[in-house]
Amino acid sequence: MITAVLIDDDENLRIGMKALLERFAPNIKIMGEADSVESGYEILNALMPQVVFLDIQLNDGTGFDILEKLKQKNGEIKTNIVFITAHEQYAIKAFRFSALDFLLKPVDPDDLQKVIAKINAEIEKNNSFSHIDLLLENIRKKVDNFKRIALSNSDGIHLFEVNDIIRCESEDNYTKFFIKNAKPVLISKTLKEYEELLSEHGFERIHQSHLINLNYLKSYIKKDGGYVIMQDDSHLPISQRKKERLQNILTKQLNN
Repeated sequence: MITAVLIDDDENLRIGMKALLERFAPNIKIMGEADSVESGYEILNALMPQVVFLDIQLNDGTGFDILEKLKQKNGEIKTNIVFITAHEQYAIKAFRFSALDFLLKPVDPDDLQKVIAKINAEIEKNNSFSHIDLLLENIRKKVDNFKRIALSNSDGIHLFEVNDIIRCESEDNYTKFFIKNAKPVLISKTLKEYEELLSEHGFERIHQSHLINLNYLKSYIKKDGGYVIMQDDSHLPISQRKKERLQNILTKQLNN
């Protein structure tokens, strides 16, 4: 059995979550519940469950406040976090950069089952929890331009500087990251998901299969259908419909 705690100030949501977990995740045992920052901190500190389902907005503060208190007391947080939230764009972006799971209210059973499958896999891997520190760092500083990203794969969770990512390549429903001074990392998420995350950081989708960091673009070659040469010496094709946009971006950079 996987031990869990449920923290939400909405009693109806707690009742609904317990019913969903009983139906779709019978291997998860809710050991306790809380409805505030103070009671949430106390129950987590006492029980140390393997998973916590944590609401962001509580009557006396936020779920982040609970995690900060735990970190201050114990030095680190050693539990898998699944945030439950209304559609708060900033928080969701922070979760995605930190490779943390979240569920939108009202909780969809299909989304819950996907998260449960990931939880089962994460617990078996016995990961470090440095990505939680990354989340708290970003929330604390209220930054929007995230400098680091957590990538989770079968080996564990890896933290990288966004500026060190040279390019990303699609492999079916996976994305392979090519990173400066590191081995490639294969992630079980689509390239489109990372395009949405990284487009504000100087990344450009030049092809159905390729997302590049323009800072590592070495040459743009117009012949042979058009392709780019990156600083890792990879030669990547440019799709027909992306050529004009890429040319406009490069022309603008030259003129600045």
